[in-house]
Amino acid sequence: MLTDCLYQASASAHGGREGQVATSDGTLHAWLDLPAELGGRGHGNNPEQLFAAGYAACFLSTMKTLKNQNHPPLPGDARVTATVGLAPRPEGGFGLGITLAVSLPGMDPKRARALMEAAHGACPYSRAIMGNVPVHLSLA
Repeated sequence: MLTDCLYQASASAHGGREGQVATSDGTLHAWLDLPAELGGRGHGNNPEQLFAAGYAACFLSTMKTLKNQNHPPLPGDARVTATVGLAPRPEGGFGLGITLAVSLPGMDPKRARALMEAAHGACPYSRAIMGNVPVHLSLA
C-alpha cells in the first residue's frame, strides 16, 4: 500500500465472474457474467470491461494533466478506448493484453504520439502493469 495515500477505493466481489461487485460507498453495483465467447450468457459485465473502463478514464485524465507540462492542450473531443484481451498463457493460466487507442482530433500526430508516450509513463494504471502486461499504444 502507498504511504500518504490521497484516496482509496474499495470494492467487494461475490460469486467471482458469475456474481456481483459493489463499491464500499455504494456508487457502483454490477452483475457479472462470463462473456458469451467464454461460455457465459454475456448478460452482465466482466472484469476485463471494468478494467478497460478504468484504464481508459485514467489514461485520458493523465493526458489532460500533462498538457499543462509542455504539451499542447487536448482537443475537447479527445477519447481513449481501452481494449483488454484475455488469453491463455503458454506456461499456464491466463494473461492480459491491452490496446489503448487514442483519438486526438486536429492535433499534430508527432505531438500526439509524444503526449501518449508521456502519459503511458505517468498513468497509474500503466505504471501498475508495466513489465507484466503488454500495452500497445495506437493513435486513432
